[in-house]
Amino acid sequence: MVDNTFGKREHLCKHTLIGELFGGNAHTVMAWPLKMVFLLVDKQDDQDVPVQLLVSVSKRSFKRAVKRNRVKRQIREAYRINKQQLVELVQGMAGKRLLMAIVWQDAKLHDSAEIEAKLQKGLHKVMERL
Repeated sequence: MVDNTFGKREHLCKHTLIGELFGGNAHTVMAWPLKMVFLLVDKQDDQDVPVQLLVSVSKRSFKRAVKRNRVKRQIREAYRINKQQLVELVQGMAGKRLLMAIVWQDAKLHDSAEIEAKLQKGLHKVMERL
């Protein structure tokens, strides 16, 4: 069973992994206003979590940090609630882990329920592509 948290180990922070994700070999799925970029890579050791996530909201979309942080918080919360199936799918793939980035594309705020619905739709598309 997968716990319903989104801890530090699940955050995609390493510059080398981020560079690998955005290097050109990754796949992209759109669920407006969310763009999901994902890449399956080999596990380095057994300590690795199956899915690592990066959330990005452009300063071009929201000049004020308060709004950017709100959108990032909504995305992280929606992911935390809906990650169960994705994590189980990746755990079933021996020796693999998933790097994923969620990039906000819109210049206006949305309700949390709408963001959660779009994230669910996007995660299902990602699981189909895996």
